[in-house]
Amino acid sequence: MDGGRSTAQRRRNPMPVPNHDRHFYSRNRAFGRFGIRIFEPELMALPHWHGHVELNFAMNFRMDYDFDGTSLTVPEGRLVLFWAGVPHQLTGIDPVGEGAQRLANIYLPLDSFLQMRHIMPLQAALIGRGMAVLPPSLCDSDLVQRWYMDYRSGDFERAEIVKMELNALFRRAAITGVDFLRPPQHEIGTDRSLSSAHVRHIIAMVRYVLENLDKPLLNAQVTAVTGLHENYALSLFSKTMQVPLKQFINRMRLMRARALLVESSTAISAVAEQSGFSSITQFYAQFRAGYGISPAALRQHYIQMDLR
Repeated sequence: MDGGRSTAQRRRNPMPVPNHDRHFYSRNRAFGRFGIRIFEPELMALPHWHGHVELNFAMNFRMDYDFDGTSLTVPEGRLVLFWAGVPHQLTGIDPVGEGAQRLANIYLPLDSFLQMRHIMPLQAALIGRGMAVLPPSLCDSDLVQRWYMDYRSGDFERAEIVKMELNALFRRAAITGVDFLRPPQHEIGTDRSLSSAHVRHIIAMVRYVLENLDKPLLNAQVTAVTGLHENYALSLFSKTMQVPLKQFINRMRLMRARALLVESSTAISAVAEQSGFSSITQFYAQFRAGYGISPAALRQHYIQMDLR
């Protein structure tokens, strides 16, 4: 990053999260609505999370992002994708050129994304907390503007075409190659013998986990939603996600807890309960193992950042 930018060029004073995107998602639901908006970017006071794969396209500016505790710079004029169930926060805006800064957000419900065909490595990479960036040859501002106009038309068919074009775009990206601003935190599954039926089973298990994180989760409960034998479903999950189901559940619990800690004043004991940890001792031990810091210290860190 360019340390010579002036204060006027670099806007870092925290601002409230804009309200006009709230109708796309709810913090209490695993999956939200499909939607597109283009707006003047605003800094986010705190990280947040919601049930989409989110696509960002920055026009005439670069973005600094906090993504699950990792600081990233999102380039101008490139389409980036990430699973928004990961806590994320826009922390810096760096103008490029003289044009007005505009940010396009595309909200693609996670279950819709996971049902798209022939993009399994990308699906696994985003669930694995990677942030992907597509080649500039595949998507420019004109294409994003067209999608936005199709969505705003209110015509169901035009909105469905946008979703089909997004699937085609992801398939093209699978051929041309995808870069990662943050690589997935587990190896990307590459077993091409996995069928679309297998993907649907993975979707069902992921959805059940996300919608029931506050409850005790046994392997048998999660795999039951597939109708498959428990051992086979567990093997299928591990093969596709390259992480055992129990480890995946624990990651999701930690991510839920982290989001609750930084975006609410909920008591730490209640955060542990709402994230599905069986005891406060277990919560503290696993949180420190996962993030290298205690829950209380993490919350205090963000409080201090907000007071700057």
